[in-house]
Amino acid sequence: MYQLIKRDGKAKRGRFTTVHGVIETPVFMNVGTAAAIKGAVSTMDLQEIGTQVELSNTYHLHVRPGDEVVKKMGGLHKFMVWDKPILTDSGGFQVFSLAGLRKIKEEGVKFNSHIDGRKIFMGPEESMQIQSNLASTIAMAFDECPPSTASRDYIQNSVERTYRWLVRCKNEMARLNSLPDTINPHQMLFGINQGGIYEDIRIENAKEIAKLDLDGYAVGGLAVGESHEEMYRILDEVVPYLPLEKPVYLMGVGTPANILEAVDRGVDFFDCVYPSRNGRHGHVYTKYGKLNLFNAKYELDQKPIEEGCQCPACRHYSRGYIRHLLKAKEMLGMRLCVLHNLYFYNHLMEEIRTAIEEGRYKEFKKAKLEGMEQGE
Repeated sequence: MYQLIKRDGKAKRGRFTTVHGVIETPVFMNVGTAAAIKGAVSTMDLQEIGTQVELSNTYHLHVRPGDEVVKKMGGLHKFMVWDKPILTDSGGFQVFSLAGLRKIKEEGVKFNSHIDGRKIFMGPEESMQIQSNLASTIAMAFDECPPSTASRDYIQNSVERTYRWLVRCKNEMARLNSLPDTINPHQMLFGINQGGIYEDIRIENAKEIAKLDLDGYAVGGLAVGESHEEMYRILDEVVPYLPLEKPVYLMGVGTPANILEAVDRGVDFFDCVYPSRNGRHGHVYTKYGKLNLFNAKYELDQKPIEEGCQCPACRHYSRGYIRHLLKAKEMLGMRLCVLHNLYFYNHLMEEIRTAIEEGRYKEFKKAKLEGMEQGE
């Protein structure tokens, strides 16, 4: 259930009520691919740094430990000890990016596991069954994410097949939610808009999927090789055709600047591996842009990563100490950087929500972008 609280231009301030709690939007979902945030960050840490939604990966949990195992353990919330919303992606992106040899047919996709090479088949029904076993709050529809370099004909055919798969996902989820042994019978379904960089294909697809009255809508297949300008152009064209009274999720995006720009175009939900991946490599986000703590200039720096930041790293530790940990390959260094970056993203979303509520989003976005470009 999505409530639109305020609009400032196209920017939306919303509230999405789920069986696992209320999500204040715009929101950044913290990515825990295999039911954990990489960098030794626990779900207790996630609570402390203001995380609203955790995102886990259907494909990875299907191959290890197995979605049946997670179901026997009481579902993902119980398994990883997290009582707030969880979104699971459909596995589609991993099937197409990791699987190498694969065969796409109307029924679904045959491919080899990247862990042990065993043959796996995944289609719309299988993806919904796996996600039902995981018992996430929000399940994503199974789709093909075609490469940005694919031909127009290929993308047209792919989008039409993804639409047919979406209808099958919706029907299968309704069936699964009605079964007596389903852990979360209130599981929600988001459909995914595809179409590469062809706005006419995307707009037509957006109109079609909007008719299905789903719980939310995602824009997929961006941030896969096209320029930022192309991504913003597609959002400008497509978002107006997705229902205003439903959340819009831009998948796999992105940098703080990407998020600020996409919010301005009406996007509610975001996820990206950048904060955790960059943190593990000593790259940390600040209001002045990104710092690389491996740089020698931080060796004797007694300041926190960012002055005034209330994350666990900045409240206690200096740049000099964290740099030492990273250089010594101590896991604590990675952990502190990941905690800081996730806190930075979650706190940025809080600031975005407040700016929209107060009707000053345009000025806020301009000031934030200018600050990040200055460098420290």
